[in-house]
Amino acid sequence: MGAGAMGEIKHLVVVKFKEGVVVEEIIKGMEKLVTEVDLVKSFEWGQDSEGHEMLTQGFTHSFAMTFDKKEDYAAFQSHPNHVEYSATFSAAIEKIVVLCFPCVRVKPTG
Repeated sequence: MGAGAMGEIKHLVVVKFKEGVVVEEIIKGMEKLVTEVDLVKSFEWGQDSEGHEMLTQGFTHSFAMTFDKKEDYAAFQSHPNHVEYSATFSAAIEKIVVLCFPCVRVKPTG
């Protein structure tokens, strides 16, 4: 299975940050991390702007990384830069949901 079939792995993180956290600094740190680690094929993030509180349950930001294969994701998890950044990220989080799954692309990009 090549990229674009079911080989890619998506790592999706949805969070609610603790009160007083400087979110911009956390995001800058994550952008630095994914730039330094070549295992990450793509990275996107966003802040909720349309959701109703009942549906968002207080979650405000999402982060998505794509990896070519599950071995790349596993290597990323133990990468020293990820291990170091995870401590900072975890300390800033009030609530978190993490999903990791093989991508099933129905409509190709582009």
